[in-house]
Amino acid sequence: MSKAFTRESDAAEDDDDAPPGLPPLPAGARNYLTPQGHRRLREELLRLLDEERPKVVETVSWAAKNGDRSENGDYLYGKKRLREIDRRIRFLTRRLDIAEVADPSAHHGKDQVFFGATVTYANSRGEERTLTIKGIDEADALAGEVSWVSPIARALLKAREGDEVQLMTPGGLERIEVIEVRYPAPDPAA
Repeated sequence: MSKAFTRESDAAEDDDDAPPGLPPLPAGARNYLTPQGHRRLREELLRLLDEERPKVVETVSWAAKNGDRSENGDYLYGKKRLREIDRRIRFLTRRLDIAEVADPSAHHGKDQVFFGATVTYANSRGEERTLTIKGIDEADALAGEVSWVSPIARALLKAREGDEVQLMTPGGLERIEVIEVRYPAPDPAA
């Protein structure tokens, strides 16, 4: 059999569907998400399945009836967009299948760093920073959110207020002190 028709592994397929710049899940790790992150991914998946994909299929179907497909922009763009949507649907479906929702409000009032914590820390120069530890699929560095697999999150996990932890940075080993740990209050409606 030709190598062109063999699949090396399912992991390679996962990487193909992942958005660029998104770190892969560590082998055997769970895909931790906050309830809000899980809801956003589910809503995106349902929107793609129920709204976007049917509209694009309708456009491609209409464009295909117009004759020569090789020069038909609606058809060519529609098929490309359909592949992008299907790739994102596969990615979201896989991620949601292995998702483990971890509600950070369960730790409300505690001073130890777990998934979902908002942590204020200071480096050796006295510079304070605040970040929230989120899931890989929901972290947004511009909003001060880091994924739980990032080096800073790994260094902070399980530390308590007042603890000093070591963080390996490109500039060398740096000591950081945990100043404050916060969690969202539990939702009384839940």
